[in-house]
Amino acid sequence: MVHCSGGAQTKVLHFVEGLRVIKDDLFPVPPLFRSIQRMSGTPWHEMYKVFNMGHRLEFYVPGALARKIIEMSLSFGIDARVIGRVEAAPAKEVVLTVPSGTYTYTA
Repeated sequence: MVHCSGGAQTKVLHFVEGLRVIKDDLFPVPPLFRSIQRMSGTPWHEMYKVFNMGHRLEFYVPGALARKIIEMSLSFGIDARVIGRVEAAPAKEVVLTVPSGTYTYTA
């Protein structure tokens, strides 16, 4: 479980070795973060590195458990979904595919 603050979408890099974390189905970016990006001119690549972009908590679990966790979350009125996957890799990295592009982050 990773709380995506103080490292945002790249925070998981502190907790993995030899894995590629692919996030390719994130929720839409909330208006607050779109406003910060527009007003500051911060590149989207940096926005995802600094801000959680509305994604506050991630669970890294086998696929079979994901549905149960999502159902539990929804029972409390909290949206949840599978946002990506993890695969073996020669070095740890996070790959985000979002409307503004595909960004790769390494430790």
